Amino acid sequence: MEAQAVDTPGAAVSPRADTPSTAGARPRSPRTLGRPVVVLLRLCSLLLFFALWWGVSLLNAHVLKVFNPVLLPAPDAVLRAGIKMAASGELLRHITASLSRVLWGFGIAAALGVFVGTALGRSRLLEHLVEPTLEMLRPIPPLAFLPMMVLWFGIGESSKVAFIAYAAFFPVFTTTVEGIKYVDPLLIRAASSLGATERQIFWHVVLPAATPNIITGLRLAFGLSFFVIVAAEFIAADSGLGYLINDARTFFLVSNMLLGAAVIGIIGVTANLLLRKLEGRLLRWRAESRGKS
Repeated sequence: MEAQAVDTPGAAVSPRADTPSTAGARPRSPRTLGRPVVVLLRLCSLLLFFALWWGVSLLNAHVLKVFNPVLLPAPDAVLRAGIKMAASGELLRHITASLSRVLWGFGIAAALGVFVGTALGRSRLLEHLVEPTLEMLRPIPPLAFLPMMVLWFGIGESSKVAFIAYAAFFPVFTTTVEGIKYVDPLLIRAASSLGATERQIFWHVVLPAATPNIITGLRLAFGLSFFVIVAAEFIAADSGLGYLINDARTFFLVSNMLLGAAVIGIIGVTANLLLRKLEGRLLRWRAESRGKS
């Protein structure tokens, strides 16, 4: 038996002979979908949604009759309402009013959230002094302060901008603090060992590492801004998408209500895409490092 094993070394040696070639091979990355396939899948998702909406509307109107067909108009009815309002200029007026308020409030919230979050993330003293108060205010629904905002700032634009800024501040602040505080200490020590100053470490190590968290907070804050502006325009406004929805509810114009909601959704998706593009541009190093790994 031993002689036979010695005479046929190939069977015993062959696994080891393959080891050098397999050791140097990199693991295959999971297969990713091409851009045309991704676009096609997303279009199919939207078409499926509208087809389902259309089918349910037609079934309710002509077959099932579960509730009044006026309460669920088909997509073409909403589209006709949108074309009519766009031709008269009314839709553009409402979009411009809401976007102006949202951009002002969101801009103030973004600047304050990043500034305060960075300060608290870098200073333990400020963290212990300021964070308890902010953490006490954060769980309170922003709508609870809307009547007070109207009393303090009046029914003009200031109350709506302040209300949006207050609501959108907390997502940006929270994600910024988390991003700044929990940067990998190995990166900081590596930069220090190379002679980097505190300022250089912050701008070239801490801030880039925290940017993904900050961008996530901005995306959440922008969506929340539209959520609260609708509520604000319900109470005190004569223009805006929230006013359009509330006014349509008063006159039982369900197509106009759905139109206002659809426009808010389109604006939200567009803003999210722009923020993701900004994230990709600011974080090119992350994609490049993945490609090299």
